[in-house]
Amino acid sequence: MARYLLLRALSLGLSLIVASVVIFALIEVVPGDPASFMMGLNATEENLAALRTALGLDGTMPERYFGWIIGMLTGDFGTSYTYRVPVAELVLDRIWVSLPLALFALTLSTLIAFPVGILAASRRGTLADHGIMGATQLGIAVPNFWFAMLLVLLFAVTLRWFSAGGFPGWDDPFAAIKALTLPAIALALPQASILARVMRSALLDTLDQDYIRTARAKGLSRPQAIRRHALRNALIPVLTIIGLQFSFLLAGAIIIENVFFLPGLGRLIFQGITQRDLIVVESVTMLLVFAVILVTFLIDLAYALVDPRLRRK
Repeated sequence: MARYLLLRALSLGLSLIVASVVIFALIEVVPGDPASFMMGLNATEENLAALRTALGLDGTMPERYFGWIIGMLTGDFGTSYTYRVPVAELVLDRIWVSLPLALFALTLSTLIAFPVGILAASRRGTLADHGIMGATQLGIAVPNFWFAMLLVLLFAVTLRWFSAGGFPGWDDPFAAIKALTLPAIALALPQASILARVMRSALLDTLDQDYIRTARAKGLSRPQAIRRHALRNALIPVLTIIGLQFSFLLAGAIIIENVFFLPGLGRLIFQGITQRDLIVVESVTMLLVFAVILVTFLIDLAYALVDPRLRRK
């Protein structure tokens, strides 16, 4: 178990190093000068040079890279070129939108997918199974931003049950959760469809094993065999998908946050790209990559809890 965890931790660290190099290199080669963007067309070369020095853009690429990495390791993510405030403050303000939204959407996705996938597996080959698989295929095919606009049209414009966008803050928790409900549903639909199909496939593979047939021969019904034996062994691929979904929901909700005008991390990255605020894009992207890799590491720990064979390594 200790060796397994050590190898996964080393893999995590190596992934972070590679990701930091790739992110920095890609951002640096993007055409355009942040100083020129900020100063406008009439800026003189002297003013541009002074601004580049103030922003730390006049150093060599290795100097800027190591300065950025050392700053992140010490908690200094730099200062936004556009907002002139520390990037850490921007992240702390926005994370309280993106993180609850991701958790809300993942909870909805899991609550929908688990019973649906189990039902489809237990009714294999029946009309219910075919209907569920058809519905999940439709859920995967529908773009979440288009579904989000339909939700706005129905529940915000027509029924007026929810607001069309914006976020009131957490001073009123009920209003905050209500503002995140439609975005969470829009994000959860395709994820629930994917997770339900994975759950069904994993259960069907498990139900074909010899120990399940032995349990059935001893008198257990199919639902009892699923609940007592098959479900836990089918969780490993499902845990993988859940972890990937959380990472996607946290880091990949840019379009949904823009549809609903939510001040989250995705919208912050979008604004940073349009405003050539390189330090914001680099730092926030690196934080999201760290979150994705950390979630993957936690999934590996969950594997060890679910599968006793890994604890003996």
